[in-house]
Amino acid sequence: MTLSTSHRQPLADEVTAKLRQMVHSGEWTLDQRIPSEPELMQGLGVSRGTLREAIKALAHSGMLEVRRGDGTYVRATSEMSGAARRMYQDHTDEHILEVRLGLDTQAARLAARNATADDVTALRAVLATREVAWTAGDFEGWARADWDFHVRVAKASGNPLLHELYVSFGDVFHQDLLKQQRKGRLDGLTKEGHGAVVDAIEAHDADSAVASVNQNLNTCAEWLRA
Repeated sequence: MTLSTSHRQPLADEVTAKLRQMVHSGEWTLDQRIPSEPELMQGLGVSRGTLREAIKALAHSGMLEVRRGDGTYVRATSEMSGAARRMYQDHTDEHILEVRLGLDTQAARLAARNATADDVTALRAVLATREVAWTAGDFEGWARADWDFHVRVAKASGNPLLHELYVSFGDVFHQDLLKQQRKGRLDGLTKEGHGAVVDAIEAHDADSAVASVNQNLNTCAEWLRA
């Protein structure tokens, strides 16, 4: 956990970067309470004021949450994910779905153009995992696999920025999927937008891929209004 001896940046910025790295690397996982102030001060060799300045910066970005009298917790795996989480809390399910419509259709369109045979194999494997989890009542596993499907479609698009956006939104939409499941009446194994979109991607049929995504999200919109 030691810091470098470089003085090219303010110490608080260096501490912030180190704490950020602990999250990015997975050493501190999502929803984990990070070590106490005394432990971090000793490990990093910094003052309480410098440490608090760094934690405050990451709390402002949404990566950390400081609970007075309890500790500090990891709430997002990146600043972008933290921003998405905070924005998500301020908007309706309908607004979020409208944004998803734009992202998912573009990801599917580009994936139909650029996906490789390996991409298609990976997508089908994720859907198989998703089906097993849902059938077994493992809804956490189902939600992870469902969002992993969308992330892999974005990766298959060949657009690294689009893929990065999906990875960053993962914390938010994983919880959203679980919230939908808990409401009941949700069909967690719909073919539309999942199996059908893989078929379209494999056939390099962008129009059909987009149509499948639209059908799936329109079904979600109807379910939200019900």
